[in-house]
Amino acid sequence: MSKILIIEDDAGIRRGLGDALRVAGYTVTSQSDGFGGLKAAIDQRPDLLVLDLMLPGLSGYEICRQLRSDGNQVPIIMLTARAEEMDRVLGLNLGADDYLTKPFSMPELIARVQAVLRRTRPDSAAPVSLSFGNVVVDFLRFEAQKAGNTVPLSRKEFGMLRSLATRDGIVVRREELLDEVWGEDEYPSTRTIDNHVASLRSKLEDDPGSPRHLLTMHGVGYRLVRDP
Repeated sequence: MSKILIIEDDAGIRRGLGDALRVAGYTVTSQSDGFGGLKAAIDQRPDLLVLDLMLPGLSGYEICRQLRSDGNQVPIIMLTARAEEMDRVLGLNLGADDYLTKPFSMPELIARVQAVLRRTRPDSAAPVSLSFGNVVVDFLRFEAQKAGNTVPLSRKEFGMLRSLATRDGIVVRREELLDEVWGEDEYPSTRTIDNHVASLRSKLEDDPGSPRHLLTMHGVGYRLVRDP
């Protein structure tokens, strides 16, 4: 599970960011000032920083500059209320990986986090098997069992499960599932994803109406939780 450090002095924004990222499946810590944020970025070795630019103590620019000058390549998404082009250019030139201007939506932030992590640290090899609850899936044989009984799944359903299992608890956007499972030669709508998830729940969840393993993050996508 990826670890994310939020460095943001606004308590409300910091709390909202933390809640959204935890729901998306990330481990989250936070700091409210520049000096504490820089120390945490060095000591905690997070997988990604969500970094506000205007901070007490050290600015986000200075944090980014010091990390990069020390050879620390932790991915950084900068946040700021300033929308001028030169601010964005300066942040990116200092080594930030992406840039969001306030106000922004939480689904957009989650999508940016996923994209940056995917670019900077490619996903590990897709699993050959999966187990959760009383379900066992063999991706090599295209076989699925629930409580010892064979469950018929389509190739697309196996593909969706494998994509979700590869992320191991992290939210996968509908668009990513479409790209990975359907590919560029097919053009279904994101509603297709919702229908396939509903089908998987009906086959694999004990209570499809209150799923425990195939969970929705509204406005973003889905994640697989093995042991809630």
